[in-house]
Amino acid sequence: MSVALGKLFITFFKIGLFTIGGGYAMIPLIERDVVERNCWVTKEEFVDLLAVAQSAPGVFAVNISTFVGYKLRGKVGAVVASLGNVLPSVIIILLIAAFFSSFSDNEMVNNIFKGVRPAVVALIAAPVFTMAKSARIGWTNVWIPVLSALLIVLFGVSPVYVIMAAVAGGLLWGLVKGGKA
Repeated sequence: MSVALGKLFITFFKIGLFTIGGGYAMIPLIERDVVERNCWVTKEEFVDLLAVAQSAPGVFAVNISTFVGYKLRGKVGAVVASLGNVLPSVIIILLIAAFFSSFSDNEMVNNIFKGVRPAVVALIAAPVFTMAKSARIGWTNVWIPVLSALLIVLFGVSPVYVIMAAVAGGLLWGLVKGGKA
């Protein structure tokens, strides 16, 4: 599938421009534009991309845009999609840095940030439930992500250890249940 580089850039520029809250808050927008509107990847490929993007070093949203761009147009597509995703944040941060000292103590600005925080939480929570369905997380195995979250949040266990334990648990389960790893 050959996608115009301009369309690829604009798609990820809009995603980067209209997403408040970082990479995880971008998931619904990326899914809508990449999976539903443009059909550049399937739902299953998107879930796989999320897993790879999260486990790869670097910024989550940039990783996804890089992978999608590479799939569609190779190395040039990866660079174009990544630039499209990052450029809005760079522009906004430069503008904020230039003017922050003049409005950092403004009560209205502080209230705006207080209002945006709950919306960001919802933007992050919504794809979690979608991904849980796609990853076939049900009542029999919901304890795994819940236990993982509790270990990280309540007990301060490093996510690296949780991931390593999940890998080991998956391998052990595969050996016991299927006879293969």
